[in-house]
Amino acid sequence: MVLLQMPGRRLWIGNCSISCKNPISDGMYQVRILVNQIVYNYAENVSALMSISITDTYCEFEREPLANPFGFKGGYLKEIWQTAVLLKSDDQLSGIGLGCQSVLWSDRRIFVSASESGGNSLMFAITDKALQLAKGRSFDTPIDLLNQLFPEVYAYAQGITGLPDLNMTFVMNALVAIDNAAWILYAKHHGIKNFDELIPEKYRPALSYRHDQVACVPIASYGMSIHDIKQLVNRQGYFVLKIKIGSPGGQQEMLENDKKRFEQIHQAIGETKSQYTKNGLIPYYLDINGRYESKELLKQFLDHAEKIGAMNQIFLLEEPFPEEYTAHVDDLGITIVADESAHTADNVKERIEMGYGAMALKPIVKTLSMTFEMAKIAYEYNTPCFCADLTVNPVLVDWNKNVAARLTTIPGINTGLLETNGHQNYKYWKEMLDYHPDPDASWVQSRNGVFNLDKSFYKKSGGIFEDLPHYRSILMPQ
Repeated sequence: MVLLQMPGRRLWIGNCSISCKNPISDGMYQVRILVNQIVYNYAENVSALMSISITDTYCEFEREPLANPFGFKGGYLKEIWQTAVLLKSDDQLSGIGLGCQSVLWSDRRIFVSASESGGNSLMFAITDKALQLAKGRSFDTPIDLLNQLFPEVYAYAQGITGLPDLNMTFVMNALVAIDNAAWILYAKHHGIKNFDELIPEKYRPALSYRHDQVACVPIASYGMSIHDIKQLVNRQGYFVLKIKIGSPGGQQEMLENDKKRFEQIHQAIGETKSQYTKNGLIPYYLDINGRYESKELLKQFLDHAEKIGAMNQIFLLEEPFPEEYTAHVDDLGITIVADESAHTADNVKERIEMGYGAMALKPIVKTLSMTFEMAKIAYEYNTPCFCADLTVNPVLVDWNKNVAARLTTIPGINTGLLETNGHQNYKYWKEMLDYHPDPDASWVQSRNGVFNLDKSFYKKSGGIFEDLPHYRSILMPQ
C-alpha cells in the first residue's frame, strides 16, 4: 500500500504503478496512475464536501381556473393548483421548483369523497409536511433526498387521508415541486448548466436520443365536440390525439357511449393523412384511465373498432384496467401503455412482464427522480417510453419536454411524443406563458402539431435552469 501526500488531501493507492513528474510552481503534482483501486481521502470528508444541507424551505400555491370543466376518469376538474417551492442551502444557494396538483388523476377516491378544494388542500398539506421534514437534512443527490423523505411523508399522507392503501402517486404528485427544486439546487451546487449533465450517469443510456421534432399531443376529453376535434386536426395540424374514453356511468353504459363516440371521431378524422406515421394515417392514442373492469369488456370495444375500420389506427391504448386487475395484455393486438399503475421502477418491471408494451413517463407528477429510475428499467427491457401530461403549466411542459426529447421513438411514428394540453384547458394560458423564462423561444409552443427543437433548446435545456421571477415573488414577497 502506498500513501501519497499532496496539498490538501491524501491519496491511498492499492496495487498500482505511479509515475510522478517534478512539482510545479504551486506545489501540485501531475500524477499518472494505473490503478485497480483508488480511494481519495480529503482533509474533510468527501461526502460532507459534496452533500447539500437544506437550511430554509418555502412553499405557496396559486389556483388556476380552467376554461371549461375538464372530464376524465369519470369526473371533472374546474381548477388546478400550481405549487411553488423554494429550497435554500447552507452555501447560500437556492432552487425553485414547480408542481401541478391532480387529485382526480392520482387517487380518484379522494376526489369523489371531498370537495375539489378539500382534496387539493390535502395534497398541499403533504407538500408542506415534506418541507418541514426536509429542513435541516443533507443529501448528495435529489434521488437521495426523495428516498429519505418518502416513507415519513407517505405515512403522514395515509393518516390525513384516512386511506391505508393510498395511491403512491398521490404522494409523488405532492413531492414534484420539492424534487424539482432539489434538482435546481443540485445543479447550482455542482455548476451544472444543461439537462444532459444533470442526468446521473447510470441513467444516461435511457435518455441519450436527441429529437429535432417532438409531436405535441392535445387531448380530446369527454366534453369536446366533434367539431372541435376536427379543428385540432384540420386547422391546427395536430396528428396525434389523446382521446379520453371510459365515459361516466356503469360498465355497459360506458361501453356503449365509448363505442358511439369513438365511431363519431373516426368518421370525422379517420382518413386524415400524416407524414409522421408509418401507415400514413392519423394515429389514435386512447386513454381509459382504468375504467374497464374486465378484459372481456375491452375486447368488445376493440371488436367495434375493428368493425368500423379503426383498429389499425389505434397505436397506443393507455391504462384500460384498474390497477389491481392484473391480467396479461399481450394478446390484445395493440400496444397497451402503463401510466398511473406504474408508481415505481419495480411497477414498470411488473407491467412489462404482464405484456404492457410502452410506458407513459410523467416527471411532472411522479418526480424527475423516479422518472430516471423508470426510464432505466424500461430501457433495459427494450420497452419504449414517451411523456404524458397532467395539464401542467408552461414551465413544467419544458421539464417534460427535456425528457421526451431524449427518449427513442414509439413504433409507428417518426418523432418524439409529448402529450400537453394546458394550452387547451387553462383559462389564462397566455398569461401563464409570461411566467416562462423564455416565452418567445421557438421551442416553447408547437407549430403544426410538433415542437421544433433546435440547438438553442438543448443549449438552454428549455429554460429550466433560469430564474422564475413570478414564482419567486409569490414565495418571497418583498
